[in-house]
Amino acid sequence: MAQYILKRFFSMLVTLWLIVTITFVLMHAVPGSPFDRDGKEASQAVIQNMMAFYHLDQPLYVQYLLYLKSLLTFDLGPSIAHYPDSVGSMIERGFPVSFQLGIVSVLIAIITGIALGTVAALRQNGLIDYVAMVLAVIGIAVPSFVIAPLLIKYVAVEWKLLPVATWGTWKHVILPAVALSTGPIATIARLTRANLIEVLTQDYIETARAKGLSPATIVFKHALRNAVLPVVTLLGALLANVLTGSFVIEKIFAIPGMGKYFVDGINNRDYAVIMGTTVFYSALLVFMMFLVDIVYGLIDPRIKLHRKEA
Repeated sequence: MAQYILKRFFSMLVTLWLIVTITFVLMHAVPGSPFDRDGKEASQAVIQNMMAFYHLDQPLYVQYLLYLKSLLTFDLGPSIAHYPDSVGSMIERGFPVSFQLGIVSVLIAIITGIALGTVAALRQNGLIDYVAMVLAVIGIAVPSFVIAPLLIKYVAVEWKLLPVATWGTWKHVILPAVALSTGPIATIARLTRANLIEVLTQDYIETARAKGLSPATIVFKHALRNAVLPVVTLLGALLANVLTGSFVIEKIFAIPGMGKYFVDGINNRDYAVIMGTTVFYSALLVFMMFLVDIVYGLIDPRIKLHRKEA
């Protein structure tokens, strides 16, 4: 198990390095300068001083090495557009909001998706099954940034059930969390349904029925716990989808999370903010996927056996 963890940890570090490198290259490949915004250019002397201050006058490989060195000390640097505000302080302010929104969205997705998939599997080829799968297809096909304005228009503006936007009370969390969770709900529901239908045909389920166990006991104690095991492997990708998807949703709902800083950083060509938020989220998500791999290895010992045989 220790060797398995070390391999996963090394893979995580390599993945982070690749993300940092690719993001750095792509960011500098985009035309334009962070000191040329809204069509207004500063004087040449000011631009030269600013370029020197942020080391942007150095060759690209020197800038890359300097950034890697700063990452080793957990220094994400100062923001170009909002100096002297640092990227670290922006993350400190915005991440708790984004994390709260992301956690609520994930919980909604897991609970609703498993429930919907279970009901559909138990009513296979029935009306409930067809309705659930149609909803799942819609949830996958329609992106969250399309669902978000519809929720604002009808639930908030016309029906006045919840606040329109911004952040403050628990009511402000509901609409953006629902908008974020529609896609993951659909994915989890389809996965749960498919796996539960397969599990219910296994021999040990037939044995449980022969013993006279109640349908509820068979489903929730024996079948469902095995059917949702693949959902554990989905959690890493699910967290990635929800947290990165929150960038656009936060902008739509005017939520003061990290998405606001990321979108503003792109608009302002703020290299430090773009790199800082990307690296932070990448590190968080890769680490979460690393934990999911470890948990799955603990739950299913076949993972370790397979590694030994290989």
